[in-house]
This record gives sequence, C-alpha cells and structure tokens, in this order.
Amino acid sequence: MKPVFHPEQALQLGRNTLQIEAAAVLALAERIGQPPLADAFTAAVRCILACSGRVVVSGMGKSGHIARKLAATLASTGTPAYFVHPADASHGDLGMVTDADVFIALSNSGESEELVRIVPLIKRLGAKLITITGRVDSTLAQHADIHLDCAVEQEACPMNLAPTASTTAQLALGDALAVALLDARGFGPDDFARTHPGGSLGRKLLTHVADVMRAGDAVPRVGQAAPFSAALLEMTRKGLGMTAVVDDAGALLGVITDGDLRRLLERGVDLRQLSAGQAMHPNPRTIGEGALAVEAVQMMEQHRVNQMLVVDAHNQPIGALNMHDLFAAKVV
Repeated sequence: MKPVFHPEQALQLGRNTLQIEAAAVLALAERIGQPPLADAFTAAVRCILACSGRVVVSGMGKSGHIARKLAATLASTGTPAYFVHPADASHGDLGMVTDADVFIALSNSGESEELVRIVPLIKRLGAKLITITGRVDSTLAQHADIHLDCAVEQEACPMNLAPTASTTAQLALGDALAVALLDARGFGPDDFARTHPGGSLGRKLLTHVADVMRAGDAVPRVGQAAPFSAALLEMTRKGLGMTAVVDDAGALLGVITDGDLRRLLERGVDLRQLSAGQAMHPNPRTIGEGALAVEAVQMMEQHRVNQMLVVDAHNQPIGALNMHDLFAAKVV
C-alpha cells in the first residue's frame, strides 16, 4: 500500500502522542505519592541501597531498551549496574548474577516468557527481585520481592498496541528511582564528573588551574625597580598581555596589563620615567593552583579581566593563565 501523508493529521497525532504520554507520567507522579506505589518505591530504594553486589537490569523488546537505559543511568549516578538480556540469561549469562545482587525486571505485560523463565533461577540464587510492570496480577509482579506498578491507561499508538506511553512511564519511573538513589548516596557533581570524564561536565569539574596554567619561565614577571620598558618587553615576550611585578623576595606586589598601558598613554604619562612599581596596579586578582579551572573562569568573568596570576601560599607567582588557555582546555 502506497503511503499517504496528511500534514494536519500527522501534527494532530503528534500532539495526541505527547498529550497521552505526558498524562501517563503525570498520573504516575500522583500515584507515587500514595500507597501502594509509594511504599513499593521507598522499599525499592532501601533494597538497592542495602545491596552489597550490583543491580542487574533486564527486559525484552522495547522494555529491554528502557532497561538498558536504566542500567546506564544507575551506573553513572553511583549505583553499580549492568544490563543482561533475558534470552542470554537463559543461556549462561545468569552466571553473572549472585545472591548479593538486586535483579530489576521490566515488562509491561509482566508475562514476558524469557523473564518469567528465569524468575525461579533468580529466586534460587537468592538475589532480590524488583519488577516494573503494568499489571499487578502478572506473573512477574506476583513473584517479585518488590513490585512497582507502572500501568498506563492507554498507549499513544492509535491501535493501542505499540509500546509508547507504557515505555515512557517505565523510563520516567526508572529515572525517579535513579534520582532518589543518587540523593540518598550523597552523589554530587564531583562524583558525576568521575563517571563522565570524557564529557564537558567532566572536563569542567576535574580540570584544575594547575592543569592549564602557564608555569616556569612562561610566567611574565619583573622587579618593582625595573624600568617600564623592561615590563613592556616582558609582556611582549610572554604573550599574555600582562606581567607580574614582584619584590626582592619574589612576592607579588602588583600587575601591569595592556589596559594599564593604554590608560597611561591616554593620560600622557612619560613612560620612560616610570618604573614597573610606579606603573603597576597593586593587589591584583589571583587564584591558587589547586582551584578548579571553572573558578578561574567565574572570577575572570565577574571582574571582567582576561588574564590572571596564580600564586602559592607565600604570594609568589607560580603560574599565569588567560581566557584563551581556558577556551583551549574546553573549560569555557
């Protein structure tokens, strides 16, 4: 049969789908605040928190895709978890499950043959069984240690057949479980960064000033008695648009920037008569090498500066960075 496309009908079906799925999630949100789902949900969180092994998540078909996502979300938010295909479980992969684990089975009907077949084996192993189904009278629900009722009134499919609203509800309930667990574990941004080292958040949270700053001879500095021409030469040579001005012990006294040079020229000051100490502005903004690079970005943006010196505990310049360094490190 040749496809017939009607734009208005497509848009209406799109709206209907979103409305039905949104209604399914909203109904689930209402039910999770009262028994029996409220009791089952908190019991599931306690069960997983008490788990000394890992969380094994399984499902067939579309529920299997949601199960994979739930396992990935749990694993990335502080709960060790992995996905096992129920068909593979019957052919050896169940050997990965131990009595210290929690097994989460997803099935809208609660009658998925591949899952029902391995339930006795899971129970015999001694693993806790949590099921997420759309039927409280299903086989999986009846044999579960904890059952999470994820029923929806209707699928978004016009024939009420294709898993749509039901998988959306499973996805939302799984996310709710993961969020409750990460909160109970005190899982914070630094923990998240450690499980996402390749992502932009990981770079921002794991990159320190010491990782991106210029150090050693690359740090521009002159003594306070040095002529302004020496400071200008140092700024040009080091290419940071600034130079630190230090005392005889090497402690930071001030900084001279391109902006300072421009303002001095606008005032008509004879630069040949100036020393670095006379031209500098004192008490510049600085940061420690152990600070996060994102803190340097925040300070630079707040105070509208493009460069910053890095100092040690004795206020001696040990590094320097500018916004280009932070862009190159993909911190910004």
